Amino acid sequence: MKRFAWRWLVICSLVVGVAVAGTAAAGVEARPRYGGTLRVAMHAAPASLDPADSTQADSFARRNLTFLLFETLVTAGAGGRLHPGLASSWQASSGPTLENQRWQFQLRHKVKFHDQTALTAELVAASLRVANPGWKIVTETDSVVIELEAADPELPAELALPRNAIVKRTADGKLSGTGPFHISDWQPGKKLILAASEDYWKGRPYLDVIEIEMGRSFHDQWMALELGRTDLVEVSAEQSHRVASEGRPVAASEPVELIALLFAHDAQSPVEKSLRDALALSLDRGSIRSVLLQGTGQPAGGILPDWMTGYGFVFPADADLARARHEREDVKVAPAWTIGYDPGDSISHLLAERIALNARDAGLTLQPTTAATADLRVARIPLASSDPWIALSEVAAAAGLVRPAAHGGSVEELYAAEQSILATQRIIPLVHLPAAYAASASLRDWKPSVDGSWDLANIWLEPETGIR
Repeated sequence: MKRFAWRWLVICSLVVGVAVAGTAAAGVEARPRYGGTLRVAMHAAPASLDPADSTQADSFARRNLTFLLFETLVTAGAGGRLHPGLASSWQASSGPTLENQRWQFQLRHKVKFHDQTALTAELVAASLRVANPGWKIVTETDSVVIELEAADPELPAELALPRNAIVKRTADGKLSGTGPFHISDWQPGKKLILAASEDYWKGRPYLDVIEIEMGRSFHDQWMALELGRTDLVEVSAEQSHRVASEGRPVAASEPVELIALLFAHDAQSPVEKSLRDALALSLDRGSIRSVLLQGTGQPAGGILPDWMTGYGFVFPADADLARARHEREDVKVAPAWTIGYDPGDSISHLLAERIALNARDAGLTLQPTTAATADLRVARIPLASSDPWIALSEVAAAAGLVRPAAHGGSVEELYAAEQSILATQRIIPLVHLPAAYAASASLRDWKPSVDGSWDLANIWLEPETGIR
């Protein structure tokens, strides 16, 4: 009996030892590892990496490229909360006449551009002047001062936008930033290779290299991921359900893109206003989401999503065909409208056709077209910031409207500003979409932020993926 008990004790000790060793090994395996090449594919094909180049269309892909290379004085997190970036602190002037008109940003010390030039107030000011030629920007020792013609409490949030990233530009067109990666090879619109910045002020990224293929269709991206030729790809709205059903996890942000109808001009008469009301009431946003977008996104009656404001649900998004027909019947003759869409975007095309069908049920005639001179068009607008005032301001600009002024930043004022934009009848919201991605199993510690942005400086690859 003693011999049996002794043997059993030995066996139990061995089992426990193996279990402990396995746990330790698992712990080691879970630790981030340095090295490896991350392969990324994207649909956008930017011809320039300069954040201030206004000729390049805004997109989540372009924003993410910007923040791999460059940084802003201020960064915006979830809920629009602001955090120090290249500026360690900032303060606004006070007083009855200068409140929020003069802003001073204190720069961090010991930050260098990729070409080893030290970050200075003069270089920061020069960069901001390129992006904002109308601003008065001066330097004071190691700080930058921005003096505005009118009070702007949202200036720090505006400085967090990608277009205000700090760039050192040389006479021959070379760009240098302070971000976690620097340019190794750049073939405009085709391919970008980035290398880790060894002396990055926040600490060296885990990855050695990021290879980015541009101008790839969503289908081609998905096939490349399935064949193991890439590690991170975009997932379009119509793909999300199918990708998830095939067992591939889809990581998505909060709804950060607005799909809306934009009219080319203001309504010219009460009759035209009635017809626009009829069109808005005829739209079956629920069907658009469930059928065309495969259940992705949220029907939108307002411009800003509910997660950003907390009141988005109060804007009606349901169709009311009876009211739409009533509005239409009050007009004797309704002109036919053309509805434009991007021929390179299959979703925009499908949306234009579905909207034309909804309009027909209300007695309206819409003709889909790819012409640039359409009466209204299907627009996809990436929300510029998680700060609701900045997001609303940029949507207003995209619709050709005056930007709202953020006087006090209260929710009541925000709601009133959004209502005033909708009251112009220049914009009819349809759906809010998230930014969605799929990744290989070797990618670790990665998920998109609430605003759809990447944080590739802190992700890592399993060792077998990192060795190619």
